[in-house]
Amino acid sequence: MTKLIGLLLLAAMAVHIIKPLGLPGLRRRSDFWKIAVIAFASWAMTMLIRDLT
Repeated sequence: MTKLIGLLLLAAMAVHIIKPLGLPGLRRRSDFWKIAVIAFASWAMTMLIRDLT
């Protein structure tokens, strides 16, 4: 499952470079790195929540 999520994130980044997604904060092609930052932040929050429970 984690490999699938990683592949989907890579695909989203590739699609964003070709044609920007148009979401707030993702309007330019050079904003593709923000997808990776959001994914990393959500992964880190998930790990913190698991450790606290």
